[in-house]
Amino acid sequence: MTRRLAVLTVVCAELVFAGTAGDHPIENIFRPLSTPAHEISDVSFLAVIICAVIFSVVAGLLTYAIIRYRRRPGDSDAEPPQVYGSNQIEAAWTVIPLLIVFVLIMVSARVIASVQNAKPPANALHATVVGHQWWWEFRYPSLGIVTANELHVPLSDTAHPQPTFLKLESVDVAHSFWVPRLNGKTDVIPNRANDMWIDPHEAGDFIGNCAEYCGTQHANMLIHVIVQPKPDFERWVAEQQLPAVEDPSVAADKQAFLSVSCVNCHTVKGTSASGVFGPDLTHLMSRKYLASGVLSNTPENLRAWIKDPQAIKPGCLMPAMHLTDNELDSVVAYLRTLK
Repeated sequence: MTRRLAVLTVVCAELVFAGTAGDHPIENIFRPLSTPAHEISDVSFLAVIICAVIFSVVAGLLTYAIIRYRRRPGDSDAEPPQVYGSNQIEAAWTVIPLLIVFVLIMVSARVIASVQNAKPPANALHATVVGHQWWWEFRYPSLGIVTANELHVPLSDTAHPQPTFLKLESVDVAHSFWVPRLNGKTDVIPNRANDMWIDPHEAGDFIGNCAEYCGTQHANMLIHVIVQPKPDFERWVAEQQLPAVEDPSVAADKQAFLSVSCVNCHTVKGTSASGVFGPDLTHLMSRKYLASGVLSNTPENLRAWIKDPQAIKPGCLMPAMHLTDNELDSVVAYLRTLK
């Protein structure tokens, strides 16, 4: 419990403050970098300002009343004059709140309509996000790409706007897709497809998280949206569309990988491994992180993850395969060639 609480605390801190810590970029929710996030930020600040004004007025009147009408030495014990009704006061505390609520409703409705009713332009990138316990699958149907946990999208600057439209699905329980600097959270529901879109105005690695409690490892279901200038994104696409590279020097290691149960859950394009239950491993080493952002993708961490996933991410659906040291070395050696 202590470890889970610590992880959740770190994730919450990352979503609020700017800077860097450890291996993950840290997000600042007050610096939106996408049109939907800007819209949400503006209406949120409006609501905060209105609430701050109301609080200031109420607290000021209360403080004034306490000081001005406090009991003083020599005051009579007689009850002060009572006011049993005031049409002016009744009208004020009815009309003013109604006007405030009306303004917030109208502004919120405008923002919701602007974000939800946006139509994809001809050059929009389309991707499907699939929530799993506890990792994310990203599919690019028009590009023939399937990857995991790291969503690559093109930069959408003023000169070359290219938004990304996402279709959100779940294969198990309710999740929620939230990358604070790019858009508000959108639920990912079984047997239902939800939609959202982003148009990042700055290149970089933007971190998000599942925002709907989905089980033991909910806090360790991170999202990385990697925004790239168009040439870099096109280069990434070309690399991801290739099958696994055949390296003769690891032919024996490849056979060792194909002989164990990993192939029942994972796909490696160009081989007999065609499982769909776990992440596609065809270009595993092109990713920065393992286990949905829990570990940096290093040979040491990869070995530890394959050896005993439950020691790193308790409750995850990847079992420990109980491989011998030689089998483990061979599997890791082969996976390291998948770039």
